[in-house]
Amino acid sequence: MKFYIGLDGGGTKTKCVLADENMHVLFETQGGPSNFLMLGNQVVSETVLDLINQSVKNTNVTSKDIAGVVLGTTGAGRRTDAEVLENYFSDLLNRKKMKFNFRIESDARIALEGAFSGKPGSILIAGTGSIMFGKDRKGNIHRVGGFGRFIGDEGSGYTIGRLGLQAVAKSFDGRGSKTLLSNLIEEKFNIGDPSALITEIYKNKFDIASVTPLVIQAANANDEICLTIIENQIEELVLHLKSMYKLLNETEMKVSLIGGTITTDNFYANKFKEKVSVELKNIKLTEPELPPALGAVLMAMNL
Repeated sequence: MKFYIGLDGGGTKTKCVLADENMHVLFETQGGPSNFLMLGNQVVSETVLDLINQSVKNTNVTSKDIAGVVLGTTGAGRRTDAEVLENYFSDLLNRKKMKFNFRIESDARIALEGAFSGKPGSILIAGTGSIMFGKDRKGNIHRVGGFGRFIGDEGSGYTIGRLGLQAVAKSFDGRGSKTLLSNLIEEKFNIGDPSALITEIYKNKFDIASVTPLVIQAANANDEICLTIIENQIEELVLHLKSMYKLLNETEMKVSLIGGTITTDNFYANKFKEKVSVELKNIKLTEPELPPALGAVLMAMNL
């Protein structure tokens, strides 16, 4: 029997799953972060190898029984970057006299594969940033959005936070209407005037996305400025859905949501889901069928 390992990596930890060819999970563990663009190839390769060795050590499987390993991780969206780590890890395996198929994929790609157990579907990610991926019936992968915080990330925590701070800045000097958000920001972050705001943003590296819950709170309290921000960003996410629907060319498009901004129980997420259910009848929001690590196992089976 053949065995496969799927790894779901990120900036804080890496989850590892060992499964057989029937998708029966034999062992699960986790280790350190695996963002190779931040940590480097050596650190991440050693983390991955350690997780593989743990999986082998705690089961009756040997490294020779492993047919494929897929790591889905942050920073692997560009194939040229992923190939650098693949080559480094392959050299490490050669030195350890180990041999199996190994591939690096993006964390979003393994999430898509897991969400629909390898079948067609799409995922909309809206956390700090935003992006959408879809898989059509021919197995082609499509992408919408994902242009980053400078020219993209519509509907994300970063964008909502930035627009909220922009509204507060305008209200400070009379270029914009007063907003409840100003009071909420002063209470939580002690930012109550233009000087404090400028210092936090440009000197203290303020976490802009951290303002998003306050924008949502103010919108829920019928603050006109924040309601407009929320409504506009919902429309941006709807545009992602409409664009992907055309690309996949399915009568009904299934979408799994990922990211705290639209998966937690909040005013923004609930209004977005309500709009989709009322206005987009051919789009169905569904829960993921499998976690990303098992999505990586599915991909390892197809190496």
